Amino acid sequence: MEYVLQTNSLTKKYKYFKALNQLTMNVPKGAIYGFVGKNGAGKTTLIRLICGLQSPTSGGYTLYGRKNTDREISKSRRRMGAVVETPSIYLDMTARDNLKQQYRILGLPTYDGMEDILKLVGLADTGKKIARHFSLGMRQRLGIAIALVGSPDFLVLDEPVNGLDPQGIIEIRELILKLNREQQITFLISSHILDELSRLATHYGFIDRGQIVKEISAKELESACKKCIRLEVTNTGTLARVLDAMHVEYNILSQREADVYAKVNVSKLTLALAQENCEVISMQERDESLESYYVNLITSGCSSDSDNAM
Repeated sequence: MEYVLQTNSLTKKYKYFKALNQLTMNVPKGAIYGFVGKNGAGKTTLIRLICGLQSPTSGGYTLYGRKNTDREISKSRRRMGAVVETPSIYLDMTARDNLKQQYRILGLPTYDGMEDILKLVGLADTGKKIARHFSLGMRQRLGIAIALVGSPDFLVLDEPVNGLDPQGIIEIRELILKLNREQQITFLISSHILDELSRLATHYGFIDRGQIVKEISAKELESACKKCIRLEVTNTGTLARVLDAMHVEYNILSQREADVYAKVNVSKLTLALAQENCEVISMQERDESLESYYVNLITSGCSSDSDNAM
C-alpha cells in the first residue's frame, strides 16, 4: 500500500509534558483518514509538526516518501494544504481577494484555476461581499479554498465542522467527499464529532495521550463493531445481576437503559427479570457506534495501563 504520510516514534515534548509519545501512524494515499481523540490527546500537535510549524523532539515522519530531515521536505509540503484550528482568512477581503493573496504568498505567477476553486467550494457568486459577513460555514469553505491554491493532493483539516450549524456541516461533508472522489485528494481530518466523521472516513487512527491506540479501516471497523440489543427496563441494577448470572456481556448506560452484546433468549430474560420485579419497557437491535467503539477502546487501554502498573 502507498502512503502519503507515515510517522515513526514521533515525539514532541514541552518541558515536562509529552504531547506526542512515540506516535506511529500511516495515512494511505486516497484515504479520508479520521484522526480521533479527545482534547489534549495530541491531534493538533501532530498536525503542526507535519505542516512544519513545529519540530519534533525525537522520532520523525515521511511525507510522500521524503523524511522530515530531508533538505527537500518543502517540496513534499507544497503538495499539502491545511486548515489548522481556524481558517486563515482576511475578514475585510472578498473571497477572490483572499485567494489572490494566497497565490501571491505561494509565488504563483498567475491566478489560473482561481475561479474553478471558488466554484468548487460554492463561493463563486459571493461577489464583493467581504468574509466578515460570511456565515461560519462559508468561512470554513473559504479556508478550504485557500488550502486548495497550488493544487495540493493532501489536505489536512483540524476540526472542520466545529461550531457549524447542520446545513454547514452537510456542505463541508459533501465538499470533502467531492474532492476525494473527483480529484483523488487524500484527507487527514481531526475531529471529535464522531457521528459526522463516520459518514466520511475510509480509515481511522485513534489517539490517546500522544500515542496511536489503534489504526483500522472503515470496513474493518464495521466488522469489529458489535451488534447489541438496547434494553429499557425499570431497574438496570436488577438487569445487571440477572445478566451476570447468565454470563452475558453488557454495558449499563443509565438507570433505565443498557446494551446487551449477545443473543439472549428473550422469554427467559423477561421471566428472570419479572421474578426480580423488574419490567422490560422496550427492546431494539442496534449496531455499536463509532463513539462507543472509541470509548471502549480507550477505556480498555486505560485498564491495561492500570493492570500493568499494579
